[in-house]
Amino acid sequence: MINPQIKESINSKGASVIRKMFEEGIQLKKQYGDDNVFDFSLGNPDLDPPEEVIKAIREEAQNVSHGCHGYMPNAGYAETRAAMAEKVSGEQTVKLEGKHVVMTVGAASALNCVFKTILSPEDEVIVPSPFFAEYRHYVKNFGGKLIEVPAKEDFSLDVEAMAQKLSKKTAAVLINTPNNPTGKIYSESDITKLTDALKNHGEKCGRMPYLICDEPYRAIVYDGAVVPPVFPKYNNAVVVTSFAKDLSIPGERIGYIAVNPSLEEADEFITACTFCLRTLGCVNSPAFFQKVVAKSWNAKVDYSSYKVRRDKLMAILDKAGFEYHRPEGAFYLFVKAPAKWNEDDSAFSDHLKKFFILSAPGAGFGKKGWVRLAYCVSEKTIVNSEKAFIEASK
Repeated sequence: MINPQIKESINSKGASVIRKMFEEGIQLKKQYGDDNVFDFSLGNPDLDPPEEVIKAIREEAQNVSHGCHGYMPNAGYAETRAAMAEKVSGEQTVKLEGKHVVMTVGAASALNCVFKTILSPEDEVIVPSPFFAEYRHYVKNFGGKLIEVPAKEDFSLDVEAMAQKLSKKTAAVLINTPNNPTGKIYSESDITKLTDALKNHGEKCGRMPYLICDEPYRAIVYDGAVVPPVFPKYNNAVVVTSFAKDLSIPGERIGYIAVNPSLEEADEFITACTFCLRTLGCVNSPAFFQKVVAKSWNAKVDYSSYKVRRDKLMAILDKAGFEYHRPEGAFYLFVKAPAKWNEDDSAFSDHLKKFFILSAPGAGFGKKGWVRLAYCVSEKTIVNSEKAFIEASK
């Protein structure tokens, strides 16, 4: 018999809706042609990996040395961990060593390892909404409960509301910046307020929550925006991320966990995450791509085409009269359902589908009345969608 909780999860709204829409798009394209279907459902990067990544792939593919495909320590190759420590040190302005990093099977694996490490049954994880839909399942996997706290109207953190939800059951606060699905970058001021609130709470109740920063879009920002570091502000901070979006290799499933060296139990935390990586069945991050990213993590990538696509899609939505949030990073536009849909994002998404526009309903992301459009698609798809959006707006 299938676990009833799994049945409930696979029938719920959320990421399953995104994948269902994506797979439906494949069939629609076969039936009506690629140029007539405007698939904005899935955050599947359209950019090719940079040349440095391709070069590293070629080099490693030619490596026939004995044992090159064998096991390594579960946390990853020492040289790869050291490279990631260098990367995070630059981003967080705090010096890390390789021992502060665990290589994982993408960011999803990283989050699941962290949650298995820190969660006991009935523990709570606070998250500002909207948020990446799979968070619900990751927390639920280990008996935890996701506490959703609506962001402010401009999708910035409502720190006061988040602070009110802190309790002795709070194991962690999870933030994703730039945010999926809104593209919002949480400001340094809001991060400071949040870390101050967490420190005050921890000192009072005796349990200092972790601050987990999910950052796969950190490098994809626009108009001079900057993602502020967290490690200098809060000792109990952890970064989880992947190279799926910034290096355009989502199918290769390569990511890592990086812990703040100032965390009192940093060594034990890394040991625990490494143990969880093994017992969750991942065993270790893929050997081949550990070597690839160790050589190419600092490749120079031109994300300007995403900005061009963002601006083209915003211009089309302006022309069609749809309201949306202007993204500061990532590659998603969060679009508000017109009033006539009474905040029914599923109905609005179904309406768009009649014009072969595929979107992801906002309810799955914890925000009813909105839909997400992933504009990491070809410019041709965006330009050709104009007529469909205008027709859909009537």
